[in-house]
Amino acid sequence: MKELKAIIDAYDHLNPEKTKAAIATVVRVEGSSYRRTGARMLVMDDGVWVGGISGGCLEGDALKRARLAMAKSQPSLVTYDTTEDDQHQIGVGLGCNGVIDVLLSPLEIGNPNNPVEILKSCMAERRQTHILLTIIGLEDEYNDLRAGSMVRYTGSESLNVFGDRGLQQNIEKTIHNFAQKGRSRPATFGLADGREIEIFIEILPPEVHLVLMGHQYDVLPLARLVKEIGWRATVVANPQKIMQKLSSLADAIVTPAEFDSILIDEHTATILMSHDFKTDKYNLPKVLKTAAAYVGMLGPRVRSEKIFDELAQEGIKISETDMERIHAPVGLDIGAISPEEIALSIVAEIRAVFSDRSGAALRLRTTPIHERD
Repeated sequence: MKELKAIIDAYDHLNPEKTKAAIATVVRVEGSSYRRTGARMLVMDDGVWVGGISGGCLEGDALKRARLAMAKSQPSLVTYDTTEDDQHQIGVGLGCNGVIDVLLSPLEIGNPNNPVEILKSCMAERRQTHILLTIIGLEDEYNDLRAGSMVRYTGSESLNVFGDRGLQQNIEKTIHNFAQKGRSRPATFGLADGREIEIFIEILPPEVHLVLMGHQYDVLPLARLVKEIGWRATVVANPQKIMQKLSSLADAIVTPAEFDSILIDEHTATILMSHDFKTDKYNLPKVLKTAAAYVGMLGPRVRSEKIFDELAQEGIKISETDMERIHAPVGLDIGAISPEEIALSIVAEIRAVFSDRSGAALRLRTTPIHERD
């Protein structure tokens, strides 16, 4: 998400009278690769680019090809095959042993229908997972659509641009299938005239949102790491007790009395880290009433269990479903000691939970890194 924000920011600062630009998007991956489908980079005709489509081995060649696409005002699909033992093959040095398709799409800067403008509209609406359809394979035009065109799926009516009702139904069925698996990938559909259209169906979830409930010194490294990753951070505390550095890092500072005004959904993680037993005990039931998928509690296990017991004695019993959301002690077991290491432990566990992963060592995986279990 941080990379996407950087691309949008660079795009917003382009001067269309002086600069041409294109967007390079990874639309297919077979085998292993450093980046997965949906990775992007914005390329300018002056040789500058923002973002990335690999670990650094493909960007140079993609830049040359993107500049050619800009000169021709035509999109192009480039395949990089790193499976062959050929020292002259671009990217073979990476050793990923995969095949990567990259779509290079020239941008009409300012056109609300160009891919970056559509991505901007998605970023402005955090409440939902967005689904984007990018045409990557099509001979000639079809219903004013061509290779490189992007359509934002917002329901059945948004597919009317494809015309044929049967095609729309097939696309929508595939969208629902991909969305359930949470994975972006290309799909091929037949047209009524016998041709085929290939569409990259991209599942773009909202940015992760962390609600940090506390103002002590260890909130700062956690907020700093969250922003470095590109997530959103909201701090719940008395503004008068918050250090200036933290104020500049957080996306929002909210007083405890304003807690209900925070948008908390299934893409939100909340961390109880006030270092005050009564405060965390008071905040836990409030947090559990929200849709937050992750509730972390700083401190030893015995402290959390004491909070659970006292709440139960007061008639506030935590359900089994809510207990599954609670992570106490918070974080992964990496031997963290310093506030910075603890922040790393917490962020790593949140990423694992939201990705439905165990947090175990990658060397123990028997399936590809980017595949869901």
